This record gives sequence, C-alpha cells and structure tokens, in this order.
Amino acid sequence: MNSYTHPLSLGEVTKLRALLEKLGFEFSPKEYTLLFARKNKLSVAVYEKGPKVLVQGRNVEEFVQFELEPKVLGEAKLGYEEVHLPEMFEPHFGVDESGKGDFFGPLVIAGVYVDRGIARKLLDAGVQDSKRIGSDARIGALAQIIRKTANGLVETVLIGPQKYNELYHKFGNLNKLLGWGHARVIENLLAKKPDCPRALSDQFADAHVVEQSLLRHGRKIDIEQRTKAESDIAVAAASILAREAFIRWLERQGKELGLRLERGVSAGVRETAKRLVETNGPGVLRDVAKVHFRTAHEVAPDHYAAPRPRENWRK
Repeated sequence: MNSYTHPLSLGEVTKLRALLEKLGFEFSPKEYTLLFARKNKLSVAVYEKGPKVLVQGRNVEEFVQFELEPKVLGEAKLGYEEVHLPEMFEPHFGVDESGKGDFFGPLVIAGVYVDRGIARKLLDAGVQDSKRIGSDARIGALAQIIRKTANGLVETVLIGPQKYNELYHKFGNLNKLLGWGHARVIENLLAKKPDCPRALSDQFADAHVVEQSLLRHGRKIDIEQRTKAESDIAVAAASILAREAFIRWLERQGKELGLRLERGVSAGVRETAKRLVETNGPGVLRDVAKVHFRTAHEVAPDHYAAPRPRENWRK
C-alpha cells in the first residue's frame, strides 16, 4: 500500500497535528491543505476540502495501523475490512458512473465483479472511490490493475453526447437514463457471470427503474442501492473505470477541437462553450455536451431551452 485517505473532523485534525509533532515530522506549507508534514519519505497531508487526510510514501500501512487509527481515528479498520464489512467480500457487481455532473463529455457507467479474492487484491492495490484520487495518471494505473485483477469481469458503457442528448429527450429525466445505463452494464456483466446474486450502486433513483429494464430481458438479480455505496470496493473500482473512460474521451475530443474541454460546470466551461458556439455554431454543443444543462441555454438561448425544475423521486 502506498497511499491512504480518510475523512477527518476538525478535532481529529488537531489530534493529528499534535501526533505528527510528537513523532518528529517536519511541517511545510502546501496549497489547499490545513497541514502538510514529512518524515523518512512518508508524507501526511490534510486537505481543506473535507477535511480529509492523505498519507503517501514509505510505510503507509504501518503508520495508519499503529499511529493514525489508534491515536487519531480511535478505531482499527485497515486490514479488518472483512470483519467490519463482510458483505463487501461476498460475490457481487459494483456499478458507478462518471460525467453526469459535467457539461462537456459523455455519461460513462461501469461495473466490476468481485468476490473475496478479488476484493482483497483491489484493497491491497489501493483502489478507492475515484473522487478521492486527484491524479489522472493514478486513475489510469488503477484502472489497469482493476481490469487485470477482475479477470475481465468488468464492463463499461460510454454514452457519448449525441446519444446522451437523444436518450435524455426520450426518457425525460436523468434518473431514468441512469437506470437504463445501469441495467445495460448489469446485463452485460451477467452474460459473463450469470450466477452473480447481487448488484450494488449508489442511491440515485428508485431501484425499480433498473429492475424493470432487467426484467424485460429475463434477468433475475437483487438490485441494491444505498448512499455512499462508493465505500464498497466493487463500486469504488467501477467509479475508477468510469472516470478513466470519461477522462480519455475529453482528452481525445479536446485534441480534435484544438482546445481543452474542462470538467464540471464552471465559468471556464461556459467560456469554452461560448467559443465553440461562436466558431462552429450552436449545433456543435450536441456533439460535445449535455444540452439540457443550463450552460447550453446561457451560451445559445435561442437554440436551447432553459432547464426544467429538477424532479424529486419517490420510493
């Protein structure tokens, strides 16, 4: 293990600072952090966003097990996942998506099968929720490990902007589109692993949406949705595969257009969209972006309607 991350309370940040001082770590300033310290090729950073701690370098596992967990977090988790989360090691699919909150780019949904052996190997390799990984290179490296470790029992469905806009118009809302995409991934995984009993994903809509899509194809599998499902190793692995495919699409398309397609819905994204419309006309957005986003209406109001109020789903 060469990295470890965990959310912290402000009280735990104070405890950690005192611990690092006692252990002889050397502190130095670092952008976006509450603290940053090093000792013997081991670095500990606490980022403002969260806050969360990131431990990297040599002897990460020893530091977490013998210092961070007992003296700051107050509980032993690393190495005890099978005790605390036994269901994570039972055979199941994990499904997650990337790109749903980004104006530019596709919606990518990925799935990964794990059992006890695969889950343990992925944990030991440092697989975690993609949102905790700031490096695109690290995403790519972990994606390769996941594909190899899962022995091909992975699936990625990339819905490019053109198809996404067509499907969004057909379904009428994002939850139904997501349900359809999740069902596609699960069906494809079932073709490879038909005896898998369960599929887990984050809570995004009524699980009935996914179940209905599957039942039309005669599939029988327990569909489970829960908040913070990315804490499950299979869902975390799926999030990395989805993120990798999303990043690669943006890079390829950006090169073709000769500009950088930024992520999210920032002011920079809006400026890039404006430049594209000025150069290629408003129709170009259907090829590279999700046009139901407010950004499309803001840069081409005569061609794209303002978004409708968000619909709340009910169980």
